[in-house]
Amino acid sequence: MRLDKYLKVSRIIKRRTVANEACDAGRVLVNGRVAKASLDVKVGDVIEVGFGNKQVKAEVLSVKETVKKEEAGEMFRYL
Repeated sequence: MRLDKYLKVSRIIKRRTVANEACDAGRVLVNGRVAKASLDVKVGDVIEVGFGNKQVKAEVLSVKETVKKEEAGEMFRYL
């Protein structure tokens, strides 16, 4: 699954366009490297997102095309 879509489906970022813009601005790192929105996300990847002065770090636990709002938190865990 594409990184921008994963960020939206897992609800780390609310909208896919915002996730895409964050990737383009270089604020999203996957396994310590700046990632493009088209990067393929796999289980075990560590995603870091910069929100202003706040850093969010999460590990990918599962990759699903669609999930319910209640189950979105089970797709990753904060580090």
